[in-house]
Amino acid sequence: MKRILAAATGIVMALTSAIAAAQSYPNKPVQVIIPYAPGGSTDVIGRALGEAMSRNLKQPVVIENSGGAGGTIGTGRVVNAQANGYTLLFHNMGIATAPALYKKLNFDSTKDLDPVGQAADVPMILVGAKGFAPSNLKEVIATIKQRQGEVRFGHAGIGSTSHLCAMLLAKTIGTEVTMVPYRGTGPALQDLLAGQVDLLCDQPVATGPYIKSGLLKPYALAAGSRLSSLPDVPTFAEAGLANFELEVWHGLYAPKGTPPAVIERLNQSLRFALADPSVLQRFAQMGVAVPTAARLDAPTLGKRTKAEVARWTPIIKAAGIYAE
Repeated sequence: MKRILAAATGIVMALTSAIAAAQSYPNKPVQVIIPYAPGGSTDVIGRALGEAMSRNLKQPVVIENSGGAGGTIGTGRVVNAQANGYTLLFHNMGIATAPALYKKLNFDSTKDLDPVGQAADVPMILVGAKGFAPSNLKEVIATIKQRQGEVRFGHAGIGSTSHLCAMLLAKTIGTEVTMVPYRGTGPALQDLLAGQVDLLCDQPVATGPYIKSGLLKPYALAAGSRLSSLPDVPTFAEAGLANFELEVWHGLYAPKGTPPAVIERLNQSLRFALADPSVLQRFAQMGVAVPTAARLDAPTLGKRTKAEVARWTPIIKAAGIYAE
């Protein structure tokens, strides 16, 4: 009987401690790890949200870039962090492709993280170096086919959204390109601007400013309709390649076992950030869409992550592309 009472007392004390911790959360800075190099689309979106969330949480939201291995290094850090709400992960759909790309992954995308909420949806856009000869999508495709394997396609690393876009495009048009991997979108963009690679398929968050300044050539948007921020850029369908659409989704995650009250507080803060006028204005300028209110809860992100793992696994396995 004494053992039962002691065990019950221990459980009650633990629950009381957890509730107290959740009620006082946060009482120190919150770290958000972005598993890509600075300057990429996920980094830009994450920093905008972090700034707004800090105002709501009344604590600094510190962004840390931990790039490499297609986002798996930074993700692994969060998986192994304390589940107290002070170390979070801001990731994109790459979290759902990692299970198929990496044969030796030290975490499970659907089991080792607690979803907090969806954050943004962004279509991919195909851009070329200023000195790359083709002036439209049809000429790009013709050039790729004529120069089998010679056109250099930069991407942010194996399994990144830009890699998946390049891979799907090459498969769709039935030809080969030379894939050039980088440790994030930022480095890939720099080499594209320098003419070291010919093409990049990435989000307009990162590419938009260079398109508007004339430093990059925009060829097509992988969406069903044009963006108001880039009204002159046609969709792939309008440019001559039907049924090529790829939307990148982003979400906020916490280590598995984070107290539900903390998850709820973080979700509230994320919703606050996604309703912030300055964030909405910036997102509109970058071509970023905010999910509807019905899709902002934590369980919905969990369901989407599982669904996307199921979607991409057969595609990646069929392509026979694996990361080390």
